[in-house]
Amino acid sequence: MRGRAASELLSLPVRMHGIQLGTPVDALLDANVDRLLGFEVLCGDGARRFMPFSVARFQANEIAIESALTLIDERDIGYYRRNSRRLAEAGYDDPWIDEFGGIHETLSAA
Repeated sequence: MRGRAASELLSLPVRMHGIQLGTPVDALLDANVDRLLGFEVLCGDGARRFMPFSVARFQANEIAIESALTLIDERDIGYYRRNSRRLAEAGYDDPWIDEFGGIHETLSAA
């Protein structure tokens, strides 16, 4: 199973065809299960938008999306905030996210 550290994903820029649109500032989880719904993204215009996990392509140095229209407008982000949990509130010390959006605790090498 492949995955990446949540902290790494939160440090990547969100780009469309190489143009930087913003940076993730929070990861939002399903309210009932430890599965990533998407990211709250701070965009270049200062607005915060929701980016669903399903539209993101995770590259080595960016989170790529095909269309800026997949970023849900700031007016509607309240719905996702009310119906989800912040990753920081889920109680993980060093979480990683698998390719399906599942959240896991990092395993020790010992």
